Amino acid sequence: MTTPRYRILHTKLLAKAWSSLTSYTVLQTRRDGREETLVREVNDHGHAASVLAHDRARDTVLLVRQLRMAAWVAGHHAPVLEACAGLLDSDDPLVCALREGEEELGYRLTNPRHICDCFASPGSLTERVSLYIADYTPECRISTGGGLSSEGEDIEVVELPFTEALKLIAGGGLVDAKTIIMLQALALGR
Repeated sequence: MTTPRYRILHTKLLAKAWSSLTSYTVLQTRRDGREETLVREVNDHGHAASVLAHDRARDTVLLVRQLRMAAWVAGHHAPVLEACAGLLDSDDPLVCALREGEEELGYRLTNPRHICDCFASPGSLTERVSLYIADYTPECRISTGGGLSSEGEDIEVVELPFTEALKLIAGGGLVDAKTIIMLQALALGR
């Protein structure tokens, strides 16, 4: 048995707007030595960061609710409840996470802790998301949040008891992978 090998034979840009969609023709040498040609489409809109805001004293978390078009098209016909997140826009992931906390949540977050970096859906997306948990208190509030209207954001800020947020995972009320990962990381860290 050989180690699988991959070589890109051809790329073709299929679409470029908010993101780019590229078709890749790949020559794959399988573990058994056979070669085959694969065609895969990859969507690229850059990397992102996300932060779960947690009030330790009150044991609450701040989430956001907003339209996520891909989830809607896939049959989740409701705004998605999730931790705030945003594209890096050439920033360091931590800088991005804290900026999104201010823009979307309306809070200046403190004591950020890096959880992990993960790929959102490595079969078709290049997006790598850096995940953080940070602290907030009512005194950290700097605005009403809601995102930037110039970016088309219309975000509802939702504060929940941590235990209620965890229960939403099992009940299907939370479907966003990054949020589930961060809530479970917070639960494991107790």
